[in-house]
Amino acid sequence: MSSILTNNSAMVALETLRGINKDLAMVQSEISTGKKVSNAKDNAAIWAISTVMSTDVDSFKQIQDSLNLGNSSVGVARGAAEQITSVLQDMKELIVSAQEENVDRTKIQTDIAALRDQVGSIVGAAQFNGLNLIDGASSEDVAVLASLDRTSAGTVNASYINVSRTDLSISNSSSAATYNTAGNTADQSLIANGAANAGAAATVASGAPAQDIQIVTAGDGTGYQIILDDTAGANSIGQRTFEYVANADDSAASVAATLATQVQNFLSATGESGYTVARSGDTLSITNNSGGAVDITANAAAGGTAGVSAGGLGDLATIDVTTNAGATAALTSIEGLLNQSIDAAAGFGSAQKRIETQSEFVQTMVDSLTTGIGGLTDTDMEAASAKLQALQVQQQLGTQALSIANQAPQSLLSLFR
Repeated sequence: MSSILTNNSAMVALETLRGINKDLAMVQSEISTGKKVSNAKDNAAIWAISTVMSTDVDSFKQIQDSLNLGNSSVGVARGAAEQITSVLQDMKELIVSAQEENVDRTKIQTDIAALRDQVGSIVGAAQFNGLNLIDGASSEDVAVLASLDRTSAGTVNASYINVSRTDLSISNSSSAATYNTAGNTADQSLIANGAANAGAAATVASGAPAQDIQIVTAGDGTGYQIILDDTAGANSIGQRTFEYVANADDSAASVAATLATQVQNFLSATGESGYTVARSGDTLSITNNSGGAVDITANAAAGGTAGVSAGGLGDLATIDVTTNAGATAALTSIEGLLNQSIDAAAGFGSAQKRIETQSEFVQTMVDSLTTGIGGLTDTDMEAASAKLQALQVQQQLGTQALSIANQAPQSLLSLFR
């Protein structure tokens, strides 16, 4: 039955064309935006996942900036610590040269003071964006934002890389020890020099058994002194004085250890192989294989003042090589300060490596998340292009089918002619 009121063919053709146009509009939107899921209406589940992941990507990009800032700050500190180490090595060379008897120690001390000032300049300049990790202004660790950790429950926790500060400043107030020479005593209750009395020289022949020097008791302000003199023998070291003033925390063993270290540092720095030193508990033993006799004197004196170390590199202010004993003590001081700067540079280097490794990981995370989001939401342009062409053909055919269907009622007019 044909009807002029209802054109079923046109209605079917129109519905088909509407569907084609809807699909065509969707494909055109995907091509123009590059996304197959651009809002929650397209696919609620995928849109929710991609939105959360996109937020994480933005967060990780901010973390990348934090890591770059931290890397720069730590890099400046590391470079400064390495430069300070180099300056201290130059200072050590000057101190070693001051161990000789026939040098101008006053001029050497002037050079040491200049290098000390250079260390201060390096410390003051070692800041990035106002953050200085070596000036001793604070002892708190610096936390560098490293990651955001999302749990299965959706909780997000921040993780940090903690960078420890190291005080390399020279502004801290330190004071040198004062040995009370006038208080030298033969009291055997303080120090014992083998069979010799305290204050008396014991002559030790080359190849003889080791001379044992015992720190009997240690007291705050009590000074202990060992003098080696081989000017009448091999004349390889001349006269050399090693001294230490104990503080309230010292024991007899710690005093013996400090004096043994001073002697060993001197022998190592000067390349002197004719003597060896060893320590066991509160006793240090000196062996003479120099080829000639050596006089060993052990003194003790109450009424001195222990040195005060305020931390950092403040002990640089106490280095004084203008005297025999000061030049000897400076060897031990510079070794400790040099080790401190080396440890600082190594610590900053390790922290910087951790930050760089984490930065590389975060960049990998950003790339992986971005790729994952793209796989969920991005349009497959090859497939969309093929689909667009197919839909355009279908649209043309649908339009023609609708046009033919609309012409059908016209044929009814021929029935009334």
